[in-house]
Amino acid sequence: MSKIDDLLDRYEENVSRPWRKRVDGSQKVWFVVYPPKYEREIRARTDKFEMATARADHGWTLCDLTTAFPEWMAQHEYRDRYFEEPSGFDFIKEDFLADLAERVQNALVEAGEDEVVALTGIGTLFGFVHVSDLIGEVEPEIQGRLVVFFPGRHEQNTYRLLDARDGWDYLAMPIKA
Repeated sequence: MSKIDDLLDRYEENVSRPWRKRVDGSQKVWFVVYPPKYEREIRARTDKFEMATARADHGWTLCDLTTAFPEWMAQHEYRDRYFEEPSGFDFIKEDFLADLAERVQNALVEAGEDEVVALTGIGTLFGFVHVSDLIGEVEPEIQGRLVVFFPGRHEQNTYRLLDARDGWDYLAMPIKA
């Protein structure tokens, strides 16, 4: 069995269990954790995770953040000046986080309490937004489950995106192969 198949099986086990409704937001977040080298393979098989969710009688909403930064930056009035001197525009990170959080919150609000909202493209946020900040912003809006496809590592409640950034402690449930 491949590592991706094992990860899919573990996901299906978790999504098939009864969901407690009255739990804290952090307990409604699941991180599907895998080495970054598997990102393309995971992305190619996202539909398998959706089918596993459907077999468990839950809905599925995909929220792909892959192009979020270029789309946002293309609309920003200071984009040309930012690329000339990026270090002088720290406020852009805050503005982008707010826009990104709104995007994810909209998906969460539209999804019901028996639905999964799946975040893909998290790796493209590296250097712009910390995933921990994004999750913190959207946590209150989670009704069902938020599944974050996370290319990185999880060790002792510490998550490291792309194995590069210092990790952060978070109590979300990791799903690992």
